[in-house]
Amino acid sequence: MTLYSDPKPLTIGGKTFSSRLMLGTGKYRDSSEMNAAFETAGTEIVTVALRRIDFDDPKSRSVLEDVDWKKYTILPNTAGCQTAEEAIRIARLARALELSDWVKLEVIPDPKYLLPDPIGTYEAARVLVEEGFTVLPYIGADPVLAKRLEKLGTATVMPLGSPIGSGQGLISIDSIRIIVEQSNVPVVVDAGIGVPSDAAQAMEAGADAVLVNSAVALSPNPALMAGAIAGGVEAGRKAYLAGRIPRKAYASASSPLEGVVGATA
Repeated sequence: MTLYSDPKPLTIGGKTFSSRLMLGTGKYRDSSEMNAAFETAGTEIVTVALRRIDFDDPKSRSVLEDVDWKKYTILPNTAGCQTAEEAIRIARLARALELSDWVKLEVIPDPKYLLPDPIGTYEAARVLVEEGFTVLPYIGADPVLAKRLEKLGTATVMPLGSPIGSGQGLISIDSIRIIVEQSNVPVVVDAGIGVPSDAAQAMEAGADAVLVNSAVALSPNPALMAGAIAGGVEAGRKAYLAGRIPRKAYASASSPLEGVVGATA
């Protein structure tokens, strides 16, 4: 029996999803662990880095062959692309291979901190939106850029919580809250989530979904961690819908004060 009804289901590119947890396909030890994580999490959107697949190598190509794509929406991503031109080429490749017209847009020239290039991302998004792609851009937690991408026509904005794979949690939570407040498209927190409480915090702040890879794939038990993070996402969403009490600088008794029996001498 459900105790709540979500008034605003997650809708991206005209598709509605019941799960608000997206998962990646990188870094798993084997495909059985990967698929077990997908199943346990109940995820519906799975992202794949095409730039890192050698289509002439069956082992490299296995990520496309070991997943039942009838069960999941494939989200090709442009991870590994350092320029807008490279990202556009990979998105077009995904379309040519009839994988998807959706693309998780990543333009990352910095190999150490893996921070997204705001200018390159905007340039690539402009071209891909004009070509009819459903664009989900990965960005820094920049409210101005998020709004400009929305006006451009992207299907979501995907601000980072902290650098990719760092597991630092939501160090940019204040900026994410501003993005949520200003956005009319789904906000998906991507990168930096390390544990379920990070995912819950993102959802409590009003994010529409989260995307997680390293925290699940590199866990000693990916399926268990995937289920735990899915629980954090659900708890955070419920908390956001329910509404939290105001923070106060002083205590407030939880029991009624009326009718309290006075102390006797």
